[in-house]
Amino acid sequence: MRGTAVFRRAAFGAVAALTLALTAVTAPASAAPLVTTLTYDNSQAAEFKDAVDKGMEVWNTNAKNVKIVKVTPGQRANITIIADDSWPHAELGPVRANGSVTWWFGRQASNYNHVRIAAHETGHSLGLPDMKPGPCSSLMSGSTGGVDCANVNPNASELSRVENNYAGTAATNTHVLSAAY
Repeated sequence: MRGTAVFRRAAFGAVAALTLALTAVTAPASAAPLVTTLTYDNSQAAEFKDAVDKGMEVWNTNAKNVKIVKVTPGQRANITIIADDSWPHAELGPVRANGSVTWWFGRQASNYNHVRIAAHETGHSLGLPDMKPGPCSSLMSGSTGGVDCANVNPNASELSRVENNYAGTAATNTHVLSAAY
């Protein structure tokens, strides 16, 4: 009887050790980051369509957990861009995959860098407020960066805030406010 008990304990220990070893070998080192995919529609952006595409690419290049892709026919847009004769302005996100926001590419800012405007207004869609007054190095300083400001990239603080806004998100829509370039 005593030999059977010793055998059972040894067998149980071997199975437990094997299970732990296999779990350690097959478990991923770290979970892949969740990526939120948002869509945009620039069909109403008139002469600013190329600048809008480039502004979206700024965010796709810099942000790791949110990607913004152009809508396909019949697809609903999360971000709609409309050209008008006002000053650029936007609804403030962060927009989620089940929500939508709009921003307006106003022609009154025609002397400013158009890609910077597009990246700035998209920043609002991703939940960034204006940081005015501010230097050119801050994308969200908008027009206070100056007419000659060509910086189209978010700074480390702005990028971190967007990354936090989309970290592990389970799509839930948030309230929408308004902001201007």
